[in-house]
Amino acid sequence: MFFLHNLERRVTLHPSYFGRNMHELVTTKLVKDVEGTCAGDYYIIAIMDTFDVSEGRILPGSGLAEFTVGYRAVVWRPFKGEVIDAITQTVNPHGFFAQAGPLRLFVSSHLMPDEIQYDASATPAQFTNNADIVIEQGTHVRVRIIGLRTEVGEMWAIGSINGDFLGCLQA
Repeated sequence: MFFLHNLERRVTLHPSYFGRNMHELVTTKLVKDVEGTCAGDYYIIAIMDTFDVSEGRILPGSGLAEFTVGYRAVVWRPFKGEVIDAITQTVNPHGFFAQAGPLRLFVSSHLMPDEIQYDASATPAQFTNNADIVIEQGTHVRVRIIGLRTEVGEMWAIGSINGDFLGCLQA
């Protein structure tokens, strides 16, 4: 789910950038450092604007200036039970890995309907029901998140396609 979130971050600036457009450079460095990163429970998608840039503080010994910047950002936080669309990346006999934006998720073969089975003789590897459903690399799937795990800078999910309106999306 997407949210608009007020955040704060410390940004350092090298002395060679001191001058007239220092606040603009601080904002540019903030966008470069923060956009597209995982901040624990959520991903920072885009920075909307900065609303508070503090006066710079010189760091002893290095000459760098440190600024505290308040900013507003669009963040995406996946929740347990949320249904998302993803693209299959790899398929193996145990399940498949898919990518939903920055989130990598795994769907186990135990979390698929019983009629969908791994086809070892197919090239490329795929899960199929030998009728209209084929899940292989590049397939768009709709997945329900059943578990999340976060670490510093990374997030993973476990998903299921066992349910109504879940699974392979027909083009």
